[in-house]
Amino acid sequence: MNVIPAEVITPAVLIDVDVLDRNIERMAGNMRGRGLQLRPHVKTHKTLEIARKQLAAGALGITVATIGEAEVFAADGVKDIFIAFPLWVEAPHAERLRALTAKCRLAVGVDSAESATAMGRQLGVDAGSVEVLIEVDSGHHRSGVLPDEVVDVAEAAAAAGLSVQGVFTFPGHSYKPGMPTGAASNENEALGLAATALTSAGFEVTTISGGSTPTALIDGETVATELRPGVYVFGDAQQLELERCSWDDIALSVAATVVSRHEARGGNVRRVVLDAGSKILGSDRPDWATGYGRLPEYPEAKVTALSEHHATVVWPDSSELPPLGTRLRVIPNHVCLTMNLVDQVIVVHGGAVAERWTVAARGRNN
Repeated sequence: MNVIPAEVITPAVLIDVDVLDRNIERMAGNMRGRGLQLRPHVKTHKTLEIARKQLAAGALGITVATIGEAEVFAADGVKDIFIAFPLWVEAPHAERLRALTAKCRLAVGVDSAESATAMGRQLGVDAGSVEVLIEVDSGHHRSGVLPDEVVDVAEAAAAAGLSVQGVFTFPGHSYKPGMPTGAASNENEALGLAATALTSAGFEVTTISGGSTPTALIDGETVATELRPGVYVFGDAQQLELERCSWDDIALSVAATVVSRHEARGGNVRRVVLDAGSKILGSDRPDWATGYGRLPEYPEAKVTALSEHHATVVWPDSSELPPLGTRLRVIPNHVCLTMNLVDQVIVVHGGAVAERWTVAARGRNN
């Protein structure tokens, strides 16, 4: 998708549906070949049409981050949903969880005895209709308990009437150069220890859930029964720099226009400014990233700064500075943020606009 269709008004999010479909099938095929279930994390795209494609390709169900996201996809007919977040449930949350269990199989995350007890108390006689997975810290050091602490949480959940089904983790430390393989090993070890601890304590472990896009396609034995990658559907600049995808795997880009250009003089760097700032690209930039995004047609260009509506691109000496009005594609660093910043995306097939999809779960942050 090297050409931005003429009718596109910049800035705009473009999705190459042919690349999207290829990415979906590659991940689904890999999971089938390894005997694993795929439960993609749809917070990446928040879009009903893409979830339907993932399910049609063989996904067991979906992963979401919030109750609101679960509600959007359950209303579209998704029958198996996991909220991969350590929920703290109060009365309004409990009512929404009850409503969800009438529409789909629902699992949620917990990572403390206190949160499990609170959830069971709020759900009351309906507690058994909600399945729970205990979150394990496999090295990311965000939420989750250590493997030898899962039994205490599971026992509290069971005492509260919840249905304990197993364990899950997110190997988020895979999002650093040189880390994916080690993070996958950490994930496997932590999940194995946690599942063994639960089994030894008398719990039946039916689900061992892991996975991130950087680790999902790493070959090797795993104790997991399912994986939950999300970004793989689109790819992004982070995955490029982590070498977890190629330029040809990028399905999403932001169409932008050169609105300002400056040759190097008076101490200034050679640069252009695009009309796509943080309000569409997102402002995420890990300390190891080369910039705030990448330009596929100009890989040496660096997006060095973002304002709300400006992207400053330092231009390589090896290329002519593009004229004002030139339309360029930018690959965001973190594609999940981009999708939560727009109401609609433009679907491109064969270089032409094919459809426009609504980002249905945009803003459903609770």
